[in-house]
Amino acid sequence: MTVSTGTPDDSFHVFDTTLRDGAQREGINLTVADKLTIARHLDDFGVGFIEGGWPGANPRDTEFFARAKQEIDFKHAQLVAFGATRRAGVKAADDPQVKALLDAGAPVVTLVAKSHDRHVELTLRTTLDENLAMIADTVSYLREQGRRVFVDCEHFFDGYRANPTYAKSVVRTAAEAGADVVVLCDTNGGMLPAQVQAVVATVLADTGARLGIHAQDDTGCAVANTLAAVDAGATHVQCTANGYGERVGNANLFPVVAALQLKYGKAVLPEGALAEMTRISHTIAEVVNLTPSTHQPYVGVSAFAHKAGLHASAIKVDPDLYQHIDPELVGNTMRMLVSDMAGRASVELKGKELGVDLGGDRALVGRVVERVKERELKGYSYEAADASFELLLREEAEGRPRRYFRTESWRAIVEDRPDGTHANEATVKLWAKGERIVATAEGNGPVNALDMAMRVGLERFYPQLAKLELVDYKVRILEGTHGTSSTTRVLISTSDGTGEWSTVGVADNVIAASWQALEDAYTYGLLRAGVEPTE
Repeated sequence: MTVSTGTPDDSFHVFDTTLRDGAQREGINLTVADKLTIARHLDDFGVGFIEGGWPGANPRDTEFFARAKQEIDFKHAQLVAFGATRRAGVKAADDPQVKALLDAGAPVVTLVAKSHDRHVELTLRTTLDENLAMIADTVSYLREQGRRVFVDCEHFFDGYRANPTYAKSVVRTAAEAGADVVVLCDTNGGMLPAQVQAVVATVLADTGARLGIHAQDDTGCAVANTLAAVDAGATHVQCTANGYGERVGNANLFPVVAALQLKYGKAVLPEGALAEMTRISHTIAEVVNLTPSTHQPYVGVSAFAHKAGLHASAIKVDPDLYQHIDPELVGNTMRMLVSDMAGRASVELKGKELGVDLGGDRALVGRVVERVKERELKGYSYEAADASFELLLREEAEGRPRRYFRTESWRAIVEDRPDGTHANEATVKLWAKGERIVATAEGNGPVNALDMAMRVGLERFYPQLAKLELVDYKVRILEGTHGTSSTTRVLISTSDGTGEWSTVGVADNVIAASWQALEDAYTYGLLRAGVEPTE
């Protein structure tokens, strides 16, 4: 593996368009404050250019550029305004849209230009020669006004297939007018890596222009197409954080820069920035209000998660045997998943990860493996419930369950009222520190009522529980033949403000399964708080 240790320069560009092209993803609706926050994170990550949107086309983007000038002191990136070439029959100096690009105050402007002859004639409704004049006039005018100019050749690859001579004339015209980079766009996302590499190599040889690549992911090849273009000589890559974008998205910024930095040895980020990649990816996902993809390359929580016993055995000898990089290079971590596929090595490595020393005790490890397999046969899933697995592991290692309280009984009542509302009440009978506790509470649903009743009963003994908050609740009906009486699995995620953990419960009804998961959640929370068990 080749790892770059240099510093980026202008010879290679990482260009991010999350705030413009990425914002076109279904389900994303960015406020100006969101865009400012994302821009700061992208600048911290060290991308060279941040395309902020289309000033003049909508008020939100115009406001973003005005506020960005006042509120963000960019350390690494240059802000880019996106717009179109002048209209047909109008001088660039007289076009209001071109003026809006200048008014935005960004040092760099990206112009979208038609490079497919049919789009020129059918969409712009002008001649091929006038389209070239529009490109030349707009680029040269913006350059005269002191702006650096990139030109995005929209639908380039489809246009090249239809009329390669005209498509290349667009590239030449833009470069000769003063565009620093001419970007070949796979706007429909239909290209494959070998095709991209061949076209980029030919256009580079025939025009001599500095070329970039903008790839959509409609064939699932946007990252591969981007790297294929780099192989052919492109020195400017356009991407979006987490691959956000219209339809199925754009080339994902994070796999692209990781490949360039770690596999190609190109210095495309400031020193130390790559180790922040996982954090930046997840933070941006939170800002746009989308759950981070667990299986995203490099930065997903499953990117370096190992489940098969065979893998675990090899990783115990050398992690590189089943990992293509050290996860810490991109700010991620290796995780061992314990399931019915687990072997001894999986349990030993997971114990080490959780800080439980198994001491090479083969009998202990064997008991844990067999217990996991037995319980997963009943429906438990420990790969998604690390806290429940750690409690099981400690119980086997210590010879007894770690118990802070004991349940005598519990009851949940749901009352259906004539006005269509519902009342939820729970009563729990517990033992803690030698005392019998009876507590009743109401809640927003039976599980919440049980949670509240547990708190009422236990917080005077364990004030640490006041910090706990249930942050997620998942129910799955497991395969069976009994319909509504089938086995139910419940996963609960709990936070104490500094960390989060998951617990599992399985029973023939959802409330009983929830109670099991709640018991584990409270027990693990007290374990994290350093409380010594008393039962």
